[in-house]
Amino acid sequence: MTATRVRPPSVADARPSDTTVVERLPKPAVAGRFPSDELVETQAMVIEPIEAAPPVEAPTAQFTLSFSTGETVVVTGTGLVGRRPVTQPGEQVDQLVAVQDPARSVSKTHLEFGLEGGELWICDRYSGNGTVAHPLGGVARQCEAGRRYRVTPGTRVEIGDQWFDVS
Repeated sequence: MTATRVRPPSVADARPSDTTVVERLPKPAVAGRFPSDELVETQAMVIEPIEAAPPVEAPTAQFTLSFSTGETVVVTGTGLVGRRPVTQPGEQVDQLVAVQDPARSVSKTHLEFGLEGGELWICDRYSGNGTVAHPLGGVARQCEAGRRYRVTPGTRVEIGDQWFDVS
């Protein structure tokens, strides 16, 4: 068996298609002296472009809101829930969800919902009777008005005397 000695490539080995770069590298400092610049010739690495893979889209979770009044809504983006939900000037949402509530415990525009990063969030819109989220197997949480809360499938959200389940 014969051993072969391999030496690193040098500038002399460069092919005409390779790129040679001149860089300024500092010399190592010697006690009592400052480093000075020295021209050093190095061989640049040539990177070949590869064919880009098609983008992989993350699977989007689909959420359904099932209301105590019988309505069912598939979440498609942002939306408002209430007895007669209306947007604020300049505000745009994808869905307006009207909840039948003869007792008027649900505010006209009670809460906002939306999708972000494949997760569903809700936000109480300063409703009169508030919003409470009951996560499956978790502790109920009174939602602070104006603050977004993530909700997961299995969560029950109380809005006044009405509620909806997230699936």
